[in-house]
Amino acid sequence: MTAAFLALYGVWLREVVKFLRQPNRIIGAIGPPVLIWLFVGSGFGASFRLAGGSGVGYLEYLLPGIIALIVLFASIFSAMSVIEDRREGFLDGVLVTPAPRSVIVGGKIVGGSSQAFAQGALLVLAAPLAVPGLDFGGVVLALGALALVAFGLTAFGCAMAWRMDSTQGYHAIMNLLLMPMWLLSGAVFPLTGAPAVMRWLMMANPMTYAVAAIRGPFYAGVAAAAPGPVSFELAVGVTFAFAAIMATLATVMAARPARA
Repeated sequence: MTAAFLALYGVWLREVVKFLRQPNRIIGAIGPPVLIWLFVGSGFGASFRLAGGSGVGYLEYLLPGIIALIVLFASIFSAMSVIEDRREGFLDGVLVTPAPRSVIVGGKIVGGSSQAFAQGALLVLAAPLAVPGLDFGGVVLALGALALVAFGLTAFGCAMAWRMDSTQGYHAIMNLLLMPMWLLSGAVFPLTGAPAVMRWLMMANPMTYAVAAIRGPFYAGVAAAAPGPVSFELAVGVTFAFAAIMATLATVMAARPARA
């Protein structure tokens, strides 16, 4: 148990140290979503009216989705290190150690999700400035949901990266998958009122529950209707299941021979 923990800790620490030595990654992950939030939120603010008369403005509505987008970008960047580590020979060296592959994969996921969580947490901690009525308890709940979302998305990225040998190809595939998932997550527009086919797509989209898990703690009173038909409890449950499935998939992919 001690050897496995030390192996996991070693991989996690390496990921964190690499992250801290590349501050441009923080700017690259946080900058574009914040600009989208300011420009799009301000541009559509005057015409956005949430059903039910909750009084939630568009900047306030869009913020949880932007936090999810920051975590999404950070997870993509961190999981890409699987490809880089294989190219540098580090991954091959680690995989021949006595440590189980599940521990190595766990270290990569925990390391990457720690980075994604830290970047998203900056906006969650600042959210009371934009969301009236958000108290300390709501911030704590949102941070817990954020950690779960970061873990699931990083595990998904690691599972995809394990079978790829090109960072460019990985980026292209992840953008093709994840950007539509984010757009159809309720981050930009609410699920209620969308066409029937789009509603079904949104309900089948795991990102819908990730965004709802982050958004749920932001609202109280009349604004509680803002997350739509997905309750906070359901969102957390589905997000937990998604994270567990993706972590298992990443471990299974690691057990198969990787491409040279």
